[in-house]
Amino acid sequence: MNLTGTMVKRGATSLAVAAMVCGGIWSPAFAQDADLSKLTGEIVADGSSTVGPITQAVAEEFNGAAPDVKISVDISGTGGGFERFCKGETDIQDASRLIKDAEATACADAGVEYLEFEVAYDGLTVVVNENNTTVTCLDMATLKLLWQKENPAMTWADLNAEWPAETISLYGPGTDSGTFDYFVETVLGEDGEIREDFTPSEDDNVLVEGVANDENALAYFGHAYFEENQDLLNAVAIDGGNGCVEPTTEGIQDGTYAPLSRPLYVYVKEESLARPEVQEFMKFYIANAPELAPEVGFVASPDEAYVADAAELEAALGGAPAEAAATPAS
Repeated sequence: MNLTGTMVKRGATSLAVAAMVCGGIWSPAFAQDADLSKLTGEIVADGSSTVGPITQAVAEEFNGAAPDVKISVDISGTGGGFERFCKGETDIQDASRLIKDAEATACADAGVEYLEFEVAYDGLTVVVNENNTTVTCLDMATLKLLWQKENPAMTWADLNAEWPAETISLYGPGTDSGTFDYFVETVLGEDGEIREDFTPSEDDNVLVEGVANDENALAYFGHAYFEENQDLLNAVAIDGGNGCVEPTTEGIQDGTYAPLSRPLYVYVKEESLARPEVQEFMKFYIANAPELAPEVGFVASPDEAYVADAAELEAALGGAPAEAAATPAS
């Protein structure tokens, strides 16, 4: 499946998703009636450090019912994960952004076809040290001034003359991270270049530690890592043009925390779906993501997204076509 095909299936299923939503709670198009306790095999996932905790949570719950399936969830960043995925080395790719055209081409050249599923929402959260009570809100122009490559702000006073003239220490995801890609495009623009004098890491815990230990530090990462470390960090509200908005669950899902809220994805290799353990794991993933994603600090996607996921998976496993899978029997 190429990138265009992936996007087409979203449009097709969205026309009839209402049939699979009952009383505001979605119901999957398939039934998970296999005896999971009899499953064996191995599943390899890699990719985003943001999506990784969701996949890990799903894997742990799934292993409770299918203890003989070995599931590894590696963290190479979205870009690093796609490199492995498009070489056919992994079954599942965790991604904090959509696959890029170059990555889709690499997969196609290697004969790797895939399905794309939206599994949750996240809000990129800008944080400062818990003792920094001065910086409570930043607008997008100020964020750009802070992170741009050409003539960036170096001190808090460069951002606001009333703030201290202390040098800012910046921390952020590394260049293999989908979070990095999303932040650069959203804050600096499609052709924008980010400054190079920040401390990068693919491990968000390293970023948390850096800010927690430096009163003049600032970083950005997925909302879940802020949720886990609220006693060490302060979240900075973002003014996307309609006033300062803090990163809350409601704001992330309904889009008022703009423009730093975003959907999260998993990609599954179609060849891997021929294996029963991968089939059942993905059924389990889609059915349980609405409950498990919030448990690890993320926001469940709208019901319609999971309905579309279920319909696409049903079609891939030999059921009705995606359009029909979401349509009630007459």
